[in-house]
Amino acid sequence: MTLNLRQKQTECIARMLNLNQPVNASGTANEEVYKILIYDKFCQNILSPLIHVKDLRKHGVTLYFLIDKDRKPVHDVPAVYFVQPNQSNIQRIIADASRSLYDSFHLNFSTSIPRPLLEDLASGTLNSDSIHRISKVHDQYLEFVTLEDNLFSLAQKSSYVQLNDPSAGDREIEEIVEKIVSGLFCVLATLAVVPIIRCPRGGPAEMVASALDQRLRDHMLAKNNLFTEGGNFVSSFQRPVLCIFDRNFELSVAIQHDFRYRPLVHDVLGLKLNRLSVQGEKGGMRSYELDSSDSFWVANGSLEFPEVAVEIETQLNKYKKDVDEVNKRTGGTNGAEFDGTDLIGNTKHLMNAVNSLPELTERKQVIDKHTNIATVLLGEIKERSLDSYAKKENDMMVRGGIERNELLAALRGKGTKTDKLRFAIMYLISSESINQSEVEAVELALRESEVDTAAFQYVKKIKSLNVSLASANSASRSNIVDWAEKLYGQSISAVTAGVKNLLSSDRQLALTRTVEALTEGRPNPEIDSYLAFDPRAPKSGSGAGSSHLKGPFKEAIVFMIGGGNYVEYGSLQELAQRQQPVKHVIYGTTEILTGVDFVEQLTLLGKKMGLGNTVSTPTQ
Repeated sequence: MTLNLRQKQTECIARMLNLNQPVNASGTANEEVYKILIYDKFCQNILSPLIHVKDLRKHGVTLYFLIDKDRKPVHDVPAVYFVQPNQSNIQRIIADASRSLYDSFHLNFSTSIPRPLLEDLASGTLNSDSIHRISKVHDQYLEFVTLEDNLFSLAQKSSYVQLNDPSAGDREIEEIVEKIVSGLFCVLATLAVVPIIRCPRGGPAEMVASALDQRLRDHMLAKNNLFTEGGNFVSSFQRPVLCIFDRNFELSVAIQHDFRYRPLVHDVLGLKLNRLSVQGEKGGMRSYELDSSDSFWVANGSLEFPEVAVEIETQLNKYKKDVDEVNKRTGGTNGAEFDGTDLIGNTKHLMNAVNSLPELTERKQVIDKHTNIATVLLGEIKERSLDSYAKKENDMMVRGGIERNELLAALRGKGTKTDKLRFAIMYLISSESINQSEVEAVELALRESEVDTAAFQYVKKIKSLNVSLASANSASRSNIVDWAEKLYGQSISAVTAGVKNLLSSDRQLALTRTVEALTEGRPNPEIDSYLAFDPRAPKSGSGAGSSHLKGPFKEAIVFMIGGGNYVEYGSLQELAQRQQPVKHVIYGTTEILTGVDFVEQLTLLGKKMGLGNTVSTPTQ
């Protein structure tokens, strides 16, 4: 059984659009009902990567609106609402029902609606004498955004700042953890699986794992729960493992420049919800969609950028050759652009040529799209020396440092302010010890470029704590941690996982290495201390006591708290393909962040701690 999150979520949405009636093999309801779809901004983002306008038509949706827009009544038509369960949406639904905007209301909430809100809905519609218009209320458990078959995001903004904010109280931290647990519960409910949960000790990862374990246990006490139909997998080989990590486990991946196609497109061009806009060849902005329906994107997303450029060239030459072949067979002019007007020849060749037209046209569109994207990327790479940043950062991580002259030359060279800041932070992370005079020279170079150093100083502070922790004996170490937790909130207990995660000697990410160890099920000192939870087993204190908790596992769901990216996603997909037999890994995160987004969050944390040059002072 392969877990395909995209397919499962799309099926749930198709059922919802068909008024929660069972759908047939073609994915539509047996009897067609025309309807209106109302959603909020969050649920629009859930629908956007999965359902296109033509799919909405197929499901009988003739009109669709945002809930907060003014809408005119449409009588005799049912309305499907797909919204988050919050106070403003409930009030809007009550107002719509009292004005009799639609014939009947099918309410679908993205996650379970809290009892007080349900009571508000009931009393509000009762008071306005419109309760008879509410046909059904459904909890859909769909509060996550699926971007690819094995990639999802909970779309929860700034969770890294919230969890690491030194001023955050226990109550705020609990609320964020609860929100993350709720999102993960939706993912597991959609997949209908109860996984074994593994996580490192301490920090947000353990808090989320433990709370999710409890949430699943409480839910499974009910006779009709969401997991009964998913089959009762007893052996661990049939159940997936859910590995939960916190962003501080491996900070560098969120900051570094990467030179592979998918991460580059995301980081440089701002790929969002599988869409991006770039400057067209003839001026004006062109909007493109990059998802599993684009075969070039799927096949080449993990290649280095120069290889992608070669691949585009190869595909273009192959296309031209195929066009020439068709023209030759049908007596068309050699090398002419294939437009179907020049077709003469026998009927068989004509038929073949006509049949190959749509396929050739589609191939040309894909080639043109990626040629345009690659051209824009190349311009950015040259202007900002992104290839040089990516290579230097990778060398730093492998060698554990960089020559001082090379470091300062890069900081005074090409690149945006954020490129330089990211490079400087990567230098900090990769250096085994902090050289005070070198760090001061780096800060000076940053200030010369008018870069706000708050993020740099924040990482420096955490780094110096790591170093003092590594050198302290165990008695004083606990004192440092106590002091640091008071000062830095949650982040420090996870950050103290230490320098070893930041300095993986091979090129494999620490995350990928750890996930490999967790799925293999062999004894491994790196993961011996990891906690294990089995929500199906009787509660007997957490810990990795029972052997079935150790694996091996065929399927894994890897979740990163505090923001993830396409570098980690690509690395985990490569791991899954490399394994014998091939494993299946789903990657999820609280939000997908570019390097720029993440550094902004670090800057915010630095400012909260009073670090950084709020006003860039002219250097003497």
